[in-house]
Amino acid sequence: MNTKNIKAFGTEAIDTPLHAMQIKRREVMPHDVEMQILYCGICHSDLHQIRNEFGHTMFPIVPGHEIVGRVTRIGEQVTKFETGDLAAVGCIIDSCGHCEYCEEGFEQFCDKGVTFSFNSPDKYLGGATFGGFSETYVCNEQYMLHIPETLDPAGAAPLLCAGITVYSPLKHWQAGPGKKVGILGIGGLGHLAIKIAKAMGAHVVVFTTSPSKVEDAKRLGADEAVLSSDHDQMKSCFNKMDLILDTVSAKHDINTYLNLLRPDGSVVLVGLPPESLEISAFNVVHGRKSFSGSNIGGIAETQEMLDFCAKHHITADIELIRVQQVNEAFTRLQKGDVHYRFVIDMASL
Repeated sequence: MNTKNIKAFGTEAIDTPLHAMQIKRREVMPHDVEMQILYCGICHSDLHQIRNEFGHTMFPIVPGHEIVGRVTRIGEQVTKFETGDLAAVGCIIDSCGHCEYCEEGFEQFCDKGVTFSFNSPDKYLGGATFGGFSETYVCNEQYMLHIPETLDPAGAAPLLCAGITVYSPLKHWQAGPGKKVGILGIGGLGHLAIKIAKAMGAHVVVFTTSPSKVEDAKRLGADEAVLSSDHDQMKSCFNKMDLILDTVSAKHDINTYLNLLRPDGSVVLVGLPPESLEISAFNVVHGRKSFSGSNIGGIAETQEMLDFCAKHHITADIELIRVQQVNEAFTRLQKGDVHYRFVIDMASL
């Protein structure tokens, strides 16, 4: 297979900072789209992967799965994109395409397993797929997305992971008018969940451990902001919530929030805590409550989310950085020192 060398930013080992490197991309095949990468968001899972905290990192690694760019080349059989289109790649770049889940548009549940935009086996070139901390990306058109031209492309980049991660469960659990939706945590996921849930018509209540984020929650569109360390504030929410979207990626007490649910309510986990979370049986049995989880979404739903965000003028609150600042950004991300998502200006590469 024909390939070409491109610039990227990655690392060969856990204890080696990310640095400039050369990687190979395949040349465009009949159904492929190539794009020049303009912006790439930084997700907490990028940090997990470069530190091998999930236990399956293939080095060398080039992170990045919130990728926005301009189409530069298309294969001769491509029908969905044209040169110059504003396009994007999220988490998924391949699946079997014919199992029951792929046929229903739920590629994230593919029976054969999906290929992720980085750190997945690369069936074309061998080794691992390389992500968006790079000059270009090549992807089959079926897994590439259209970015509406009305969205700021830098602010839209985090929608490709953080956006769909919160949109999918909010839609599935029917957030909307008449529903009281809680958002636990205000970070990269939580701040977008506030905006999207509010745009869906829900009454949005934010739960935060940080007094400084109470006012910011209201700026983002929350109807109420509750300091979770304040017993009286928490008691006022008892038996009131239809749905709580839990975006926290650290160990925390789920039972506290199960107690805030109405009968048949659900706490839905979208964060990835490294430790197990304990649940009291009585807290789910009483009131027929549930503790559930959700992770990203399929390609069609991701496009639906992008169009929804364009309609409601929703993008992430970002800090735009140069690629040379990426190691510092990961250090700050580990400390929670970002409001609310880092995005790399890939022109700096």
